[in-house]
Amino acid sequence: MNDRVESSRLKGHQRPSGDRRPLGSTVLMLAALGMTATAAADPIAVVGDGARPAAPWHFVGLPRLGKPVTRFEVVELDGERVLRVDADHSFGNLVHPLPAATRAGVLAWRARIDVPTEGANLNRCNGEDMALRVCASFDLPLTQLPFFERQMLRVAQAASQEHLPSALLCYVADAVLPVGTLVVSPFTRRMRSIVVTHPAAGQWVAEQHDLGADFLRAFGDESSNVPPLRAVVVGADADNTGSHSVAYLSALQLASRP
Repeated sequence: MNDRVESSRLKGHQRPSGDRRPLGSTVLMLAALGMTATAAADPIAVVGDGARPAAPWHFVGLPRLGKPVTRFEVVELDGERVLRVDADHSFGNLVHPLPAATRAGVLAWRARIDVPTEGANLNRCNGEDMALRVCASFDLPLTQLPFFERQMLRVAQAASQEHLPSALLCYVADAVLPVGTLVVSPFTRRMRSIVVTHPAAGQWVAEQHDLGADFLRAFGDESSNVPPLRAVVVGADADNTGSHSVAYLSALQLASRP
């Protein structure tokens, strides 16, 4: 199936026109979204006793590029211990592996963006930055990916020591695109994002999303079934725009569907 036909099947899907994704950039992006296969033994709460995110959360950045890394720190804010996400010309993800065969449920959290990303454009490589993304990685079998995507993922996997996501669904805030817009990353089609809100500086926003329904909307061109979850990912980057952003996250929960 060619890209034109695939695009027509993604309602609300935004894709950069005339954009050709550099192979090297795509490989690095996939590697930076990698995650270990270690199963999680605890809930996905980010806040622990200290300043670092609670185990088994761990940091994954861009390999071998020497870029600044996004800073994740547990801080006190408004009488609550929350995760502070500070991206300054940087890239980075926090990854929480999940036990094998974890079923997609309802992902909920509270987010606050104090310093939005300047100059972001999710449809272009030089603008794909965000102050906060909350993502779910699905274990989509490689056999269900288009041939080129399978080969790209294999090349990226060979360059990484981490397991790479075959389908990463992210929820993001964007100042321009309408809420509900589905965006395929200009770096890799393995990452697709849904705009869930517009940044409102200093205001907490509660989010709750059905991962199964959203997976079928985002990746329904490749799968009619919802695969198991592999990990939950929290990230932010400001390397493409050369900007600075600050966001906060709390009350992250993954619950079974009623």
